[in-house]
Amino acid sequence: MNRSSIRENAFKLIYSLEIQETENLEEQIELFFESNKINEEDAKKYITDVVLGIDKNKEQILKDIEQNLKAEWKISRISKMDLSILKLAIYEIKYNEIPYKVAINEAVELAKKYGEDKSKNFVNGILASIVKEM
Repeated sequence: MNRSSIRENAFKLIYSLEIQETENLEEQIELFFESNKINEEDAKKYITDVVLGIDKNKEQILKDIEQNLKAEWKISRISKMDLSILKLAIYEIKYNEIPYKVAINEAVELAKKYGEDKSKNFVNGILASIVKEM
């Protein structure tokens, strides 16, 4: 499994957790691995790190998103799909030390594949603005 497909699986799990808002993350991660037949240790380690890291830094990540929205926008207005992509990319850039160009490019690709027509521009704009602040 290459890094992009590992990242895509991480996004799918983040999105499913965004929808169902569960208490026991470790259990949900294990169920995700089982149901998607993810056996590679690298993939498991990365996905677990990202999901638990996003949960641990959730307040700061949401604050970063909120500070970079247009004045009339609120986080509740962002689709769960776009929000999941943004959380993943921000975590990678700020906490996982993935080069921001790679994280933004991958996030835009996920937005093209899973989001709405305007998602890729929205995701790119928010992430670019966050990187400029750093």
